[in-house]
Amino acid sequence: MKVIIPAAGVGTRLRPHTHSAPKALLYVAGKPILAHIVDQVVQLNPSEVTIIVGFLGSQIVDFVKREYDLNVRFVEQKELLGLGYAILLGIEPGETEDLLVILGDTIVETDWQGLLGRNQNVLGVKEVDEPQRFGIVEVKGTRITSIVEKPENPKSNLAVVGVYYIKDTMALRNALEEIYNNGIRTKGEIQVTDAIQLLLDNGVELHAVSIDGWYDCGRRETMLQTNRHLLANHTDKRENSDHPESVLIPPVYVAPDAVIERSIIGPDTSVAARCVIRNSIIRDSIISAGAHVEDARLMSSLIGNNAVVNGSFKILNVGDSSEISY
Repeated sequence: MKVIIPAAGVGTRLRPHTHSAPKALLYVAGKPILAHIVDQVVQLNPSEVTIIVGFLGSQIVDFVKREYDLNVRFVEQKELLGLGYAILLGIEPGETEDLLVILGDTIVETDWQGLLGRNQNVLGVKEVDEPQRFGIVEVKGTRITSIVEKPENPKSNLAVVGVYYIKDTMALRNALEEIYNNGIRTKGEIQVTDAIQLLLDNGVELHAVSIDGWYDCGRRETMLQTNRHLLANHTDKRENSDHPESVLIPPVYVAPDAVIERSIIGPDTSVAARCVIRNSIIRDSIISAGAHVEDARLMSSLIGNNAVVNGSFKILNVGDSSEISY
């Protein structure tokens, strides 16, 4: 099995953080979004991982090569023509090996072995409250009968969550190539949903599998929600003796090399590697690698890599290498 991780999105909804870092490398629960994804992929023992990169893609290349021993291929997406185009770039001509696609800006928790053990093409789905915002499938039993990208009048609320396990890999590539060559666009982009509908029209069977653990990282608010979930379910409670002059209120993650002095951290707060926090109270926040926070009171905040915050603030959204003083 091969894996494709599309990670070329610019991430306009997460600016200013994505001015200086690709969205996939933004921190949540102590490590980059992409690390949460690749850590799961490694356990699946794929023959190859293809990562589609774009804006600031060299940072992704450097990170993956530094942190992982993988058979990995990087493909640059020079034109942001949509998810379908990204996947097309990732599938090599004549490819027949099973394919797993996982989007690079969401974190998914599921029974991967159970999903991959099915002898069928599978899309991960979840019921949503606003189906107009997603690719939506209709099903008969588990078999998908139709798929539409962001329908104005949705006929179901089953959203595609960005997990695609395809056994008919060549058929998918041919469908994507047909859409690309014929200039077919939906919402101005080459959509994988259009290719999947073409597969359905050609008699290829695809099945929907419910995935409850789907965590969006596309906006500040959803990143904080994802941070809360991961901290509550996947981090050990830390003893205050780690930082004797401070109080850590679980759930909380503090990197082993972070410096915490005379501060209250948590709940629902992650502090990444090389951070320094002094004389501060921080809750429900993400403090990214190398940030320095002093004499501050923060809640529901995102502090970027190597940013400096000095002073009494409440809610901040501070990009990388910025300095805020009061």
